[in-house]
Amino acid sequence: MDTLAASHVDAFGALLPDWTDPYQAAAELRTHTRACAIPSTLLALDEVGDWLGSVSLLQEDHEHIRQYSPLAGQPVRAPVRTRPWRRRGAGRALRGRSRRLGVGRLYLYCTATMAGWYRTLGWRDHDTVVLGPLQVQVMAVDLDGPVR
Repeated sequence: MDTLAASHVDAFGALLPDWTDPYQAAAELRTHTRACAIPSTLLALDEVGDWLGSVSLLQEDHEHIRQYSPLAGQPVRAPVRTRPWRRRGAGRALRGRSRRLGVGRLYLYCTATMAGWYRTLGWRDHDTVVLGPLQVQVMAVDLDGPVR
């Protein structure tokens, strides 16, 4: 849990100034354990059970984009990994879980450089906003169609 929390803080601390303490992050992530609820966090594991990455389903996580809810938190990969966490099905599982919760549309935010990758997965451009030091792309996906 400590490594997961520290990785989340490393990934999002600059965007979320009130979320820079790994202990606070760990406490929050411990509340994400219910199987089919918002919030929840899914882990991608390798063949021996080591953590590769995670993705979260959140009600919201930044005051400037509360209108885009629920939010698929950006994937966070484990340190010292290249890209083995991709194509493990965590994002697809999160979309399926969201659909079972009755979510019709899911949002995420990412940098412009990542937006193209999300488009290949069926996400579409929805808005552009400034969060902290970054301009980010808000992406949306309707969950009534097939999951890619």
